[in-house]
Amino acid sequence: MFRFDPFSAEIDANPFPAYRRLRDEFPCFWSEEANMWILSRFADIAAALNDWRRYSSANGNMMTELPNRAGATLGTTDPPRHDRLRALVQHAFVKRNLESLTGAIRDIAREAAEALRGRQRFDFIGDFSSRFTVRVLFAALGLPLGDEATVREKAVQMVQSDPATRAKGPEHIAAYEWMQAYAAKVIAERRAKPLNDLISHFSLAEIDGDRLDEREVLLTTTTLIMAGVESLGGFMSMFGLNLADFPEARRAVVANPALLPDAMEESLRYNTSAQRFRRCLTEDVEMHGQRMRAGDFVCLAYGSGNRDERQYPNADVYDLARKPRGHLGFGGSVHACLGATIARLSLTIAMDEFHKVVPDYHRVEASLPWMPSSTFRSPMRLELEPA
Repeated sequence: MFRFDPFSAEIDANPFPAYRRLRDEFPCFWSEEANMWILSRFADIAAALNDWRRYSSANGNMMTELPNRAGATLGTTDPPRHDRLRALVQHAFVKRNLESLTGAIRDIAREAAEALRGRQRFDFIGDFSSRFTVRVLFAALGLPLGDEATVREKAVQMVQSDPATRAKGPEHIAAYEWMQAYAAKVIAERRAKPLNDLISHFSLAEIDGDRLDEREVLLTTTTLIMAGVESLGGFMSMFGLNLADFPEARRAVVANPALLPDAMEESLRYNTSAQRFRRCLTEDVEMHGQRMRAGDFVCLAYGSGNRDERQYPNADVYDLARKPRGHLGFGGSVHACLGATIARLSLTIAMDEFHKVVPDYHRVEASLPWMPSSTFRSPMRLELEPA
């Protein structure tokens, strides 16, 4: 009997064989372990993303949701409320002028890469990607320097789940509460003395007299910190893993850094860190001979859709020439990632600087320690040795 448990260590380590069985044999599958339906084919996931009226995000979008978050963030609202939130937050992004961050991003990447020079072995995540992504987040949001290590620790805890209980544990809730208190303090400081940073801009953003309320500002700030640490950090970690595992692709981008954007898009398709997000049905839906009921939760398995041979021929091959436009690595439709532009810019710069210092490398461990999260998938450690 086939089972699919998105909370299992086996799925964390390698979900792709199970994804293939889901796509081929059980494209609309009820998971007893997750207590929700699993959609695994690209076309079905894309259709659900476009059908936000029936596949609602208002009850939370993470597989195990944090308390009191649903209904007040970009990822946990539906139009028209989502459109209002997105417009106000996007207005802040425009005012911040992300292009002005390019120089700071380059400096952060160069410093992090130079710290690796001469090392015989290092942890790509702890020694480079996390250090880089957290500092970029701090620069963009305007968070006070000195808090980087604690903020990263709490953000990583927030996205994890307890594999035994299949829910958020006390430590995950405590991390979320700490982050809200931290964000509230920074918001109060920025309102008293605004700066040219994202928190200042969206806490004060106004369109035709409309502004974010206190809860929206707090939870948007908390979510942006979480997403900046885990989404960008996990995305970068998976890209580093892919380039370590596919030396021909790595040598190609080292020889020609102009290929980095193509390699990055293929990495987002091939091995996205954003694996599974959920929706709640507002009415009954029939699909592949199954009837999903109103009120049921549905998992959109992005990581499976990106490997769907119906959409991408030879989908299990990492191919620099693929140019996989329309992949699900940054979600899609109304819930396409608002931070995709800064993520792409940051990662291109970071890997360019990394390869100037470490052009050739391989990973040390055959198996990796994976973060216990039913939503995201990324290694906790990635030991590399320069060649």
